[in-house]
Amino acid sequence: MTIDPITLTVVWNGLLSIAEEMGSTLRRTAFSEAVREGEDFSTGVFDAQARLVAQGNFTPGHLGSMPYVVKTVLEYFPADTLQPGDAILLNDSFLGSGHFPDCFLVSPSFLQDRIVGYVVTTAHHIDVGGAAPGSQRVHGVTEAFQEGLRILPVKLIRGGAFDQDLLRMILGNVRVPEKVEGDLRAQANATRAGALRLSTLFDEQGVDIVEAAHEAILDRSEQRMRELIGDIPDGRYAFEDQLDDYGPDTPPIIVAVDVTVAGDEVEVDFSRSSDQVPAALNSYINYTRAYTMFAVKVFCDALLPQNHGGMRPIRTVAREGSFFNPKFPASSGGRAAVQIRIFDAINGALSQALPHRGMGAFSHWSNPNIGGTDPETGKPFVMYDLGFGGYGGRADKDGAEGLAPVMNCRNIPVEVHETNTPVRIHRLELMADSGGAGKYRGGTGLRKDVELLAESAVMTGLGDRHVNPPFGIFGGKPGALAYTILNPNGNAQELGSKEVVNLMKGDVVSFQLSGAGGYGDPAERDPAKIKADLADGYVTPDGARNHYGYSSQETD
Repeated sequence: MTIDPITLTVVWNGLLSIAEEMGSTLRRTAFSEAVREGEDFSTGVFDAQARLVAQGNFTPGHLGSMPYVVKTVLEYFPADTLQPGDAILLNDSFLGSGHFPDCFLVSPSFLQDRIVGYVVTTAHHIDVGGAAPGSQRVHGVTEAFQEGLRILPVKLIRGGAFDQDLLRMILGNVRVPEKVEGDLRAQANATRAGALRLSTLFDEQGVDIVEAAHEAILDRSEQRMRELIGDIPDGRYAFEDQLDDYGPDTPPIIVAVDVTVAGDEVEVDFSRSSDQVPAALNSYINYTRAYTMFAVKVFCDALLPQNHGGMRPIRTVAREGSFFNPKFPASSGGRAAVQIRIFDAINGALSQALPHRGMGAFSHWSNPNIGGTDPETGKPFVMYDLGFGGYGGRADKDGAEGLAPVMNCRNIPVEVHETNTPVRIHRLELMADSGGAGKYRGGTGLRKDVELLAESAVMTGLGDRHVNPPFGIFGGKPGALAYTILNPNGNAQELGSKEVVNLMKGDVVSFQLSGAGGYGDPAERDPAKIKADLADGYVTPDGARNHYGYSSQETD
């Protein structure tokens, strides 16, 4: 069936609005800071064949994993066993996006007695049990069974009503049951709204028309992706980087990628990377695929829809047992620290083919969890934090400051943390001279100092770039190293990026993120940009002199 351009546009915009409305519903009804303010969630719309057609503008790690999640759900619960209002929950690392905190909820959308599609939400729950508050402890966690509640596909919602036995079992295994239940109900709200909107779209436009639109959308997305890949010179492009370690006194993890471009297809192979590690940092293959597809798509065209069609020309390879394709029960709770390195490695490889699309490495982000007992309520608390530094310099502009790299989350406001958890934030500031020098400067690092007000707590670090700085490209310099420091204004103690620390009341942890890498020779930087950086505080006079040979006195 041929569909006219106007109708195709109406259907396409309808699908996008469904995904975005699901996201707004989830955000507005969520309980936790991670979902409500940090926006660590995603939404997707699938056709009746379980192909991703449209997505909300949210987190690539969730969205790239959703197609494999829906396929698995339908293996456990075939379409003919589903009823209106049903929703399937799972969080298994291998089957889902790679760690237990990310819970997927999949619901069918019915038009009369026919399934016309599926809607999916993913949310990062701030605790699912396990060895430490926040369920993201890396060091000392050697297998998945230590990481918390593992949920294979279960029908959590039947006919619109929660299965109270399953819900009670879930909430009995987490530290903050009120927030987990609130976020699960927010996901249910979002999938319910999405399923209703999708069935309404089919009812208004007709099943044949919407299904024809699906085929056109997927075919056009594939065609455009193939055209963009075809513009990349054929060849094999290799790049290597490192994750600092997987805990104190452990070796670095090699991140090696070989990108092979052949005509209108691309293969991204991580097989030369390190073996899986005995700590909760491994990247299960679904997560590796998700960020590989995202990286290739962004390098070709950041605005291209991410759906089943656009994924067809991209193949991800990683040998079984490697860090990027571990064997179960490999632990993976801290795998969020890996996403930037997947992107950076692919960016480093493809920038050799298309220098004008490359960029310096991102500042690494900070994702610590602090948990204990709130002295005001007597109940457990978990402070889940997101801290974002800078983007790498690009071929025509400096890196941006304080934005989420390769994920569409947000810095959680200081006021929210201080209101909901027993902490005080002493500093939140950009760090001068941390961005890598270049013709175009890398974005600066971010510093955040957090004081504990409770009697005691456990802090699990989740960062990187304490040992290996973010690289610059084409002559650009690396960004400054990151540091995590306990009590920076007292008996200062440097901590590892993934260290687990017992905190006492009054302790301050200073999270100091690395700066991003620069692009191009610093000698070619426009003096006017250096002067502007001085005025904005991104660079100090000493930094300008040391990195660029610039003296404001001589120029002025």
